[in-house]
Amino acid sequence: MRAKDLSYSVVIGLLAGLGFLILIGPVVIVLLTSFTQGRSIRFPPSGLSLQWYQLLFDSVRSSQIHRAALNSLEVAVVAMVGATVLATLASVALARRSGTWVRALDTFFMSPLILPMLAFGLAALMYFTFMGFRPSLALIAIGHVVVVAPLALRTTSASMSQLDPALLESSASLGASWLYTFRRVTLPVIAPGIAAGAFLAFVGSLDNVPISLFLAGPRSDMLPIRMWGMMESTLDVRVAAVSGVLIATVLVLMLVMERVVGLTRRLRD
Repeated sequence: MRAKDLSYSVVIGLLAGLGFLILIGPVVIVLLTSFTQGRSIRFPPSGLSLQWYQLLFDSVRSSQIHRAALNSLEVAVVAMVGATVLATLASVALARRSGTWVRALDTFFMSPLILPMLAFGLAALMYFTFMGFRPSLALIAIGHVVVVAPLALRTTSASMSQLDPALLESSASLGASWLYTFRRVTLPVIAPGIAAGAFLAFVGSLDNVPISLFLAGPRSDMLPIRMWGMMESTLDVRVAAVSGVLIATVLVLMLVMERVVGLTRRLRD
């Protein structure tokens, strides 16, 4: 039995190490590449230097990257707010209800996670074109709201499922209106789930490529598309520097969210 336990532990350890290497390895390679002294993306780097980060933050030579980053941040914030509002309303409406129509609505809200993003992006482009709209940041934001709302709905619904119905019944028995109960009872209880969902929606919108690719216009350049173009044309090392900034930013935000709302627990629930 001891030999079997040992072999089991060795196999599980090797599999866990392999999974960790697959997940973390590309991130480490990108970070190391962003500090290279060379003039092209190559690993291992020929030397370590901050020159590409200095070039990245140069407002003149990297103005196009800065404009694309601002566009992506603007769209991500709008998508985060829109998705959070929709997810909160949907989770409150579906909470503690059962039936065929409830399951159908839940499946409908989660369907953007199942559909291929390229197919959805093409369909969105065709639909908005048929309606007479031209590609713009506003259309990108609408498309992002649709695809990231399920991420916010997942954590918000988990928080709603943990809300004690006795709190709502006590509030109603004391004469409180539905709006007052939502504002003073429901919202404070589910606030951590809402915050976790908003964070996931923000990150999901920030690095979305398919929707942005189809709905972007000449004046609505997005950061992922800009990085893609730089990789295809010149293998610019600034792409690795941008990736390093994004990795560091998301890591800091994850640590903050884990500290404030317990992001890991919210996703697990």
